Amino acid sequence: MQPINEMKITFSSKSSNEAFARVVSAAFVSQLDPTLEELADVKTSVSEAVTNAVIHGYENGPGYITMTCKLFPDSVEITVEDQGKGIEDVELARQPLYTSKPEMERSGMGFTVMETFMDKVEVFSEPGKGTTVKLYKTFKSIRDKDKEE
Repeated sequence: MQPINEMKITFSSKSSNEAFARVVSAAFVSQLDPTLEELADVKTSVSEAVTNAVIHGYENGPGYITMTCKLFPDSVEITVEDQGKGIEDVELARQPLYTSKPEMERSGMGFTVMETFMDKVEVFSEPGKGTTVKLYKTFKSIRDKDKEE
């Protein structure tokens, strides 16, 4: 299925840009008129994906993160990509409470949070080349509204 709208932005891997990514994704997704709860789910998941790229992908060093959003009539696909250090063991990284940065008091819940708020989360990573996280969400409020009409 072809998207009805899409956007792509690239920004520096600075923690201050996490809030920027949240706002941009929310503004873009708002075109579909999701509920506030659905919008909060997207913002939280984007925040986690971008934070992972900043802290783990680039280890708070310089780099770029690219975020792509594709809108469909009742859903969104958001991709967050970095060209950082990559993840050695993706399945281990997805386990609740696992963190590669215990000294930073990280909770190890980033992927778990994304999986809780989104319908589907895909993670592709290659050590030394970077990580891509794809987030998928269908807006049930929109789907239900379409059924009523």
